[in-house]
Amino acid sequence: MVISNKPLRFILAAFVACLPLMSFSNSEKDSAHVQTETAHEAASEGHHAEPTDVKSKIKAFIGHHVLDSHDFTLTQDDETGKYYGFPLPVIILDNGLQIFSSSKFNHGHAVAESNGNYYVINHHDGKIYKTDAAGTITEDEKTGHPTNVRPLDFSITKTVLSIFVAALLMFWLFTSLAKSYAKNGGIASGAGRFFEPLVVFIRDEVAIPNIGEKHHKKYMSYLLTIFFFVLFLNIFGLTPLGINATGNLTITFSLAILTFLITNLTANKNYWGHIFWMPGVPKPMRIILAPIELLGVFIKPFSLMIRLYANIFAGHIVLMSIIGLMFIFKSWIGSSLSFGLSFALSILEILVAFLQAYIFTMLSALYFGSAVEEHHHEEEGHH
Repeated sequence: MVISNKPLRFILAAFVACLPLMSFSNSEKDSAHVQTETAHEAASEGHHAEPTDVKSKIKAFIGHHVLDSHDFTLTQDDETGKYYGFPLPVIILDNGLQIFSSSKFNHGHAVAESNGNYYVINHHDGKIYKTDAAGTITEDEKTGHPTNVRPLDFSITKTVLSIFVAALLMFWLFTSLAKSYAKNGGIASGAGRFFEPLVVFIRDEVAIPNIGEKHHKKYMSYLLTIFFFVLFLNIFGLTPLGINATGNLTITFSLAILTFLITNLTANKNYWGHIFWMPGVPKPMRIILAPIELLGVFIKPFSLMIRLYANIFAGHIVLMSIIGLMFIFKSWIGSSLSFGLSFALSILEILVAFLQAYIFTMLSALYFGSAVEEHHHEEEGHH
């Protein structure tokens, strides 16, 4: 099936036109939040108070911005210090299952109590640690990391919530798309018209060329899911919500593991034969190449994990750093240059959001294709 590239170009143009504005509202909110973040941390941590100069504030805020959070803060009043948002459920496995609201932490400024157990959120890594009623955190003298016990944390954090939202959004969108096909005789309607070109693109330009006409259908569900899942999470990261899901190593690790498992669990004997006893090379070389090929099996998902994580994480850091320059320069020339550069970088980040979703899907399809590829070395040798 051949389709025009115009619908896809229109989709990309629409995102490029609209999302930089959303990205800047996120940046402005975060930059204003810098002015109060250090003061709150100084009040809650005492001897861990951060410097009050602008550069240190910006650096500290950027570090907190890319971390996960146990509550969903939309904005705050700088004068009163009041937060506007909503708490999320905290689920901890420690002396039984401990379930309570993250509001007990008071945005990391209070000690939470549950069934006689006390917990605090460490501002430096955003993790929950077990402590005493006073909230004492002890640190290793060499590394500076907390030595308190870290309970198993199954909380619904901001990242987890964004994953649920992306999953529900995908379920609603593509269920509607499927129903519109049934109603209109195979013609998409409503929101489905927007996403149908991308679905066809993944099938015709990613799945079939890399996996083959014969085997591509059994992988299409996963490829479409992973493409739109990564894309939606990347887009969420450009909104005022401040979500950094795909810039979280645990998320990209989980996605890479799925590709790794599907590749190796559906591979045929030719795939494993090329790894452990590569045809077409002398037998002594096969013994040397076998461990190298086996190592490559694990390197492939590792590269998937690092590529997505590094690009999204670095994008957040660079964009926030450039916006922070506006508060450092304090002049119309320097601030204007920083604003223009951050605007251009925001547009680039939108393209990166699409590109990284495409690359992750493309490489997954490439690995699936190598797993089901059929080789006929013996037949080729007779011709």
